[in-house]
Order: sequence, then C-alpha cells, then structure tokens
Amino acid sequence: MLGWAATFLIIAIVAAVFGFSGIAGTAANIAWVLFVVGLIISIVLFIAGRRPPL
Repeated sequence: MLGWAATFLIIAIVAAVFGFSGIAGTAANIAWVLFVVGLIISIVLFIAGRRPPL
C-alpha cells in the first residue's frame, strides 16, 4: 500500500514539473489517501499482533 502511495507521489511530482497541474493534483490526492489507508492498516495490524497468548 505504501509502495503505491510512493508511486503516485512520484507521478505527481513528475506531472507538476511538466506543468500538468490537474494530473499532479489528482495523483497527489491518490497518494495521500493510499498513505493514510496504509498507515491505518499498519497501526491496526501492529496492535492486533500484540495480543498476549491465551
């Protein structure tokens, strides 16, 4: 998930350099959403893996 976020961030940076502001904005928004979703999933899995054995 975070790999896809990094990919879209790079696409956004390249598009911004070449002046494609619409594509850059869209790619940046997708990168932000994927980063937040990946972060939430990582936190949930980290907490779920810390359960004491029963």
